[in-house]
Amino acid sequence: MNEQDIDLPCPVCGGVGQVKMITHIDEIPYFGEHTQVTLMCDACSWRQTDFIPAEGKKAGAWALLIDHPEKLTSRVVRASSCTVRIPELDLAVNPGSNATGYVSNVEGVLKRFLDIINMVQRDLMSADDGQDANTQQQLAQLINMSAILTQLNEPDAAPVTVELLDPHGHSMIIHEDATQRDLTDDELRELPVGPDPAVFSSDDLEPSA
Repeated sequence: MNEQDIDLPCPVCGGVGQVKMITHIDEIPYFGEHTQVTLMCDACSWRQTDFIPAEGKKAGAWALLIDHPEKLTSRVVRASSCTVRIPELDLAVNPGSNATGYVSNVEGVLKRFLDIINMVQRDLMSADDGQDANTQQQLAQLINMSAILTQLNEPDAAPVTVELLDPHGHSMIIHEDATQRDLTDDELRELPVGPDPAVFSSDDLEPSA
């Protein structure tokens, strides 16, 4: 692990001399050697993590049908450029300007969706018009989504698909049943690519002597 100061202002608070970069080279089974790069600001606690594979990757999509509880433990590498989708529920999380990468498993990815669903549900229930027909319909849809995702740890649950779409090709689902495909031209035009990369030279990623 290598830690060094970065002579750049923090993109959030603008503080100069407060940003550090930590790089860690590791081997992820079936994903290969990668560098985990974390930028952080000591002044405002801003933090951004991403993954850079040692070998060049091309834009692509990974998908895994979750039709058995065992697949919930499948490893997921999600880079900051990756959109995560559950098409059966019409759910998607796109990378925004503060998107960060992570290594988790499918269950952890689904929990992130559940957290968002629960947050939206609470907001709707606390709204002044929480009793109108449209709000009640939205609440019913959210409750149904939550139930479907929660029940995936049961053998007879209705299956859903987890998809990773990454224009930079840094993301992956690690399971023997996971499938990979190229992104379409439309997807490449429309998919967001997450935050702008930090400005540093390739030499900055090399461990200090």
